[in-house]
Amino acid sequence: MTSTTENKGGAAVPTLTTDHSRAKADGAHSHGVVPAGSRAERVTSFDLADIPVPTGREEEWRFTPVDRLQPLFAPELGAAGVRTTVVPAPEVRVEIVGRDDERLGTAGKPGDRTAVTAWNAFTEATVVTVPAEAVASDVTSVRVEGISKDATASHLLIRAERFSQAVVVVDHLGDALLDQTVEIVVEEGAHLTVVSVQDWADGAVHASSHRATIARDGRLKHVVVTFGGDVVRITPDATFAGEGAEVEMVGLYFADADQHQEHRLFVDHAQPRCKSRVTYKGALQGVGAHAVWVGDVLIQAHAEGTDTYELNRNLVLTDGARADSVPNLEIETGEIDGAGHASATGRFDDEQLFYLMARGIPEVDARRLVVRGFFAELIDEIGVPAVEERLIASIEAELEKSMSVITGVADAAE
Repeated sequence: MTSTTENKGGAAVPTLTTDHSRAKADGAHSHGVVPAGSRAERVTSFDLADIPVPTGREEEWRFTPVDRLQPLFAPELGAAGVRTTVVPAPEVRVEIVGRDDERLGTAGKPGDRTAVTAWNAFTEATVVTVPAEAVASDVTSVRVEGISKDATASHLLIRAERFSQAVVVVDHLGDALLDQTVEIVVEEGAHLTVVSVQDWADGAVHASSHRATIARDGRLKHVVVTFGGDVVRITPDATFAGEGAEVEMVGLYFADADQHQEHRLFVDHAQPRCKSRVTYKGALQGVGAHAVWVGDVLIQAHAEGTDTYELNRNLVLTDGARADSVPNLEIETGEIDGAGHASATGRFDDEQLFYLMARGIPEVDARRLVVRGFFAELIDEIGVPAVEERLIASIEAELEKSMSVITGVADAAE
């Protein structure tokens, strides 16, 4: 079954809230789920006491297997579970600093329990700085490798100073139990691309709070790619700190049996004449595969001239997989250029499959072509060739798993 929602335009109304989770939340409230209010009312704080351990009944945790994240809710996290190494572009500067460094915490306050726990637990941070007016001649590579299952907190700050340009790829590998903060600061006129790849081993648990602030005329492309891990929960927040800023948020994920992959985004249009585009696509296969995408956009009352659109698509490849997709658009001013969203979840398009098979293409190859086509445009938007090639190879490897199941069922039927 496929469901689609779309909403575009800029009606001159004092307050408009479009919340596709509201009907579900109200219905679920009788079962103990706390319904969501305005995103502007969400508590953010650096203090652990202000953000309690979730029970799973809260709106922002209702899709999450909180029992599998329990080790990351506790304040006692170490630093030995992962090893972070950086290979910078020649123009980029890398530092290891203590938590008292004044640059830390400038991208915003934590907004949920794992985020505030990560903030309070880290002892040292890795700071990657693109100096003012520098144009990086190569990709800066950050490798976060799991080396033990000790519950660990880590902190990464990526700063693009005024009028600089750079691409930073953050690669997560191995097995880990990681609570992470990634701060992203884009100063005036800077252009920054940050790609975060979650390619964990099967048993990894990873919660990561990405908090970004974009100054006047700054440009941020934020890319999230999730394949591996047992539970992966990424929460990117982007806040505009000056007029004329732009953010493009791109995501691609592929969930296998029993994997939980969750991406919760928030774009805060806190300044006039800013632009945001969000495009996330995911595929799921196997019993117990679960993907969650929640996209919150807030257009504040003084953010006239806003232009925003968010899109999420999910492709369910086998029985037993589940996708939850919730776009939320909250508008406090009618003076906008455009605002809209779309969300859809469905199985293979049988017509597409029939069309290809009618032209002599075997079913297995036809299914592979459909999935490739589903992801192709999004992969092209990433703009980092090495990452794009790796994604194509990873998608092929995932497809081999589902194709083997299909062929096995067909052989058994014969």
